Formats: sequence, structure tokens, C-alpha cells
Amino acid sequence: MNATLILPVLKQDQIWKDQTKFEDIFDVDHFINYLKDDVRIVRDIPDWFTEKDELFTSIRRTVKNIPKYAPAQFYVDNVLPRIKEKKIMSIKPFVDRLGYDNVPMKINRLRCRVNYHALKFLPGIEEMADKLATRMRNRTGSVNPYMALHLRFEKGMVGLSFCDFAGTREEKAMMAEYRQKQWPRRFKNGSHLWSLALEKRKEGRCPLEPGEIGFILRAMGYTKETQIYVASGQVYGGNNRMAPLRNMFPNLVTKEDLASKEEIEHFKKHVTSLAALDFLVCLKSDVFVMTHGGNFAKLIIGFRRYMGRHRLKSIKPDKGLMSKFFGDPYMPWANFVEDVMITHQTRTGLPEATFPHYDLWENPLSHCMCRA
Repeated sequence: MNATLILPVLKQDQIWKDQTKFEDIFDVDHFINYLKDDVRIVRDIPDWFTEKDELFTSIRRTVKNIPKYAPAQFYVDNVLPRIKEKKIMSIKPFVDRLGYDNVPMKINRLRCRVNYHALKFLPGIEEMADKLATRMRNRTGSVNPYMALHLRFEKGMVGLSFCDFAGTREEKAMMAEYRQKQWPRRFKNGSHLWSLALEKRKEGRCPLEPGEIGFILRAMGYTKETQIYVASGQVYGGNNRMAPLRNMFPNLVTKEDLASKEEIEHFKKHVTSLAALDFLVCLKSDVFVMTHGGNFAKLIIGFRRYMGRHRLKSIKPDKGLMSKFFGDPYMPWANFVEDVMITHQTRTGLPEATFPHYDLWENPLSHCMCRA
């Protein structure tokens, strides 16, 4: 569209209530300078624009209803005229609002340059992450490999999944109340949710519980001596929920365990800064394990593939198949181990051929890594 980009405004998450700004976590100077030959970027809304308060609230100033995976021509035909008319417009939402297969190759390659080169965390975040990764490797007194586990089992994720998990009647009642409050349209009266929860679990659309991922890792051959960095918010159910995983793998640590109180305090002002630390420590790990989908895990797997770190394992459990195994109380341990090993032989993070609407961020092979 040959338009100028005003520094992006980050979406405010309804669960985390985080007010982080783009410049709070990313190196703005690097972002602007790296892309100067591709896109003109300015730091703020120009002074001559007097309707700043309306930019993200007024229908007149917002481009909505962009279809998913829209072609590049859609923006030229439908968005550009509105920008020309109003001079400044906001576009939201923007998740999956530009296709992968119906845009020019140069656009996809620009995406790769943005994602893997232009976006750099602030030096303070990078330095702290390096310290955490180094401490993780030296925990036993000698240099050791470590695993990073992205454990998606926070209260918000459990609630949003609308899956059923083990727990007391009181816990289940409290979760139902929480879901009804946060997502009233989806909750309705709750009567339809039980069958939906069973279906989602069979299809592998539920987050793995800490104990479940523990069984999978032990079946893969990881021993209790394995050093594991846990990237997670506050786990729903606390220590009781974490107990099975910790019993199997006692060397579980978080950034709070590796850093001093003074070191971590600086980053607590922005939840996203803490997530950035987790992201970088996971990126540097020898083995990365995800327990549920989401942008965080997809970006790490894609980044490891792009930077050549696909030689290091990135494990994406087959949750659908795992749900069948966990649902069979009579399956012998030896059979479970064999099925886990066979199932995950090809789920180790190697680059894969892409297909229509495949997430470019998780698998950058065709668009970012191939010359032709």
C-alpha cells in the first residue's frame, strides 16, 4: 500500500491485564533502521493529527471485518482507499488477516525479515536471558544440557480451553463460576460443556496437565536427573497440580529460582518482559517441549528451525493420541513407552514442507529458508 507504519500498539490481554507498550520490550531504533528500505516507520502519531483519542475506538478510524488469510490485493482495493481518505487509520484485529499463499513472495520474505531480524528485545532483556541460560547450564557445577518446558496450565488457559480436568467438586464449581464470568456467551448454562469437553480431549485440543507431560517425557527416556527450565505463569492448582511432574523430575526450575529478587524485580513492571525472558531461555535450550498450542510455542519452534536450531529437538506432543493412551487404564507401561516413541519419531522440530494456510511462524521453511 506504500503506507507509513506508526509503531504498533500491542493488544491488551483480557486475562493478564498487561499494559506493555511496544517500546517496553523491543529495540525500536533497530526495528526502524532494519526495515528502513522496506517500510517507513514513525514512532508516534503525528502532531497534526488531532483525533488521537478516536484512533482505536471510533468506527470511522478503524478498519475491521478483514477476512482471514486475505490476499494482498484485498488491502490495495479495500484498505488503501480508506487510508487515503482519512490519512490515518487503525487496523484491528490483525491476527491471520493476511494470507500466506496468496501474497507475493517478497511480502512473505519481508515477514521473515521482520520476525527473525527486525524484532529484537531490549539489551537488558537479552542480557538477563543470557545469564539465566548460563546459570541453567551450570546448575550442577559443570556445563550440562537443559530442557525448556512451556507449561500452559494457567487458570486463564484452563478456563478458556473449556476442557475438563481432574479436581475436587469445589475446584470444578469454582472453575465453572470463573468461566461463566469471563466467557458468558460460551458458557450459557453449562449443560452442554461436558460432552464438548470429552470431544475436545479426544481431538487433542486440551492442554496437557503437568503430570501427563511428565509421563510422556519419562516414556521418551528422560531421567529424573534431567535439568528442566519451566516457562509458565502461575500453574492452576499450584503445588498440588505440579507434584506429579516434580516427583518425576525434581530438577525443575523457573526464572524466579535462577535470578535474585533484585534482578527479577525490574522486569515485573511488564508481564510481557517476563514472557520475553522465558522466550529467550527456551530458544537457547537443547530440548524444547510444548504442552499446548499458542503463539509462544509456535514462534520458538519456528525460530529454532530458521536459525538452524532444528538440529536441537523441539517436541510437539500428539495430544490426540496421548488422550487415548491416558484413557486406557489397562495399557502396560512397556506398550505406552513403545507407542510414545513411535508416535514422536517425526515430531522433533525438523523443517516441514508447507501447505495452504500453514502457519509461517511455526514452519518458515518454504517462505524464509528456500532460495527458490
